[in-house]
Amino acid sequence: MQQTLALCMILVTIIIYYAMTKVYKHYPYPFFIPAITTSALIILILVAFHIPYQHYMMGGQWISSLLGPSVAALAFPLYKQRHFLRQNIFPIIIGTLISTLSGMVSVGLLAKAVGMDHTLILSIIPKSLTIPVAIEVAESMNGNASMAIVGVIIGAILGVILAPSIFKRIRIHSSFGRGLALGSVSNAIGTSKAAEYNEKAFSMSSVSMALCAVIGAFLGPIVVWLIQI
Repeated sequence: MQQTLALCMILVTIIIYYAMTKVYKHYPYPFFIPAITTSALIILILVAFHIPYQHYMMGGQWISSLLGPSVAALAFPLYKQRHFLRQNIFPIIIGTLISTLSGMVSVGLLAKAVGMDHTLILSIIPKSLTIPVAIEVAESMNGNASMAIVGVIIGAILGVILAPSIFKRIRIHSSFGRGLALGSVSNAIGTSKAAEYNEKAFSMSSVSMALCAVIGAFLGPIVVWLIQI
């Protein structure tokens, strides 16, 4: 019974995601990004049919296990762009550092200004990092891991939705700038969006996402101390 349910959950996820990619190709609007529409539809299905999350994850865990290989696959476009990355290593590091620091400080100050709970503030400060790193950073600062995940997902989705309009409004046309911004703000979802532009933007996003995770792991406690949360 459990094996059948797990298989059904895997098939449902794959079919919905495939269908949403087709929709996105025909209607390439930010709100139709497959990661967003697929998640929304799966949530609706689970609620409508009263399927507990634990039952869904019997199959969903197998999809989650593919995150490791998918991250490792990012090495290939990075290798192809290695000469460009080597030539621009200084602006890449500085840009990612500024992005990570400003993201943490701004969300911390805003949350503090509106009177958010102390634990919640500590949880959402690492919102620009990848989920595994954000969880570790949040827990090291006595934050909540679950809320850290929510913060990362919301931040990533909002970044991807708003990025095209922001790029257009302030005239960011370079693959370097777009990739750096998407990777350091919207991590994996932003990297998938960067792939729509070109390989260079995709490579830049992959690099900035990884650097953001490393830099953010060190900056998190320092930002908390600086803004005195």
